[in-house]
Amino acid sequence: MVILQIDENNVDETATLVADFRVELNSYKGIEARPDIQEGKEDLLYFLKAQYPVFVAKEDGKAVGYLVCRIEDEVLWVEHLFVSHDYRRKGIASLLFQKAEEIAESMGQETVFNYVHPNNDRMIEFLRSKGYTVLNLIEIRKPYKDEKISTTIKVDKHTFDY
Repeated sequence: MVILQIDENNVDETATLVADFRVELNSYKGIEARPDIQEGKEDLLYFLKAQYPVFVAKEDGKAVGYLVCRIEDEVLWVEHLFVSHDYRRKGIASLLFQKAEEIAESMGQETVFNYVHPNNDRMIEFLRSKGYTVLNLIEIRKPYKDEKISTTIKVDKHTFDY
């Protein structure tokens, strides 16, 4: 297993993973989607143009996972962390996440901030296993036009559409 930082010249293979990640994100909202590799490539190029550190995990030369970090005001955010279904539970996400923690530590920071869907139980349990147990902020927005709300989430005494 090798973790490599990618640049604009080697986004194609990782774009497939980004497309799969987008499908998985949609599934948390009950939306069926198909992988769009071109959109995945555009996402990666956007991240790289914005100077987000992007890493790919490769096993036997095959891209099997990736990590996108965003650094803002001396804070490191994990924007994306994804491992292909066939390669999960093999420590790949831990290796990628360790890269984010190393960058944060090199910046003098004690923690990494993580965006997580509230019903992404696997990611929440993964983060808990790494000691990430503090709920920091809740992102709240108005519903999109024609958006169909599928569930609610309770945080303390507040209930939110989700």
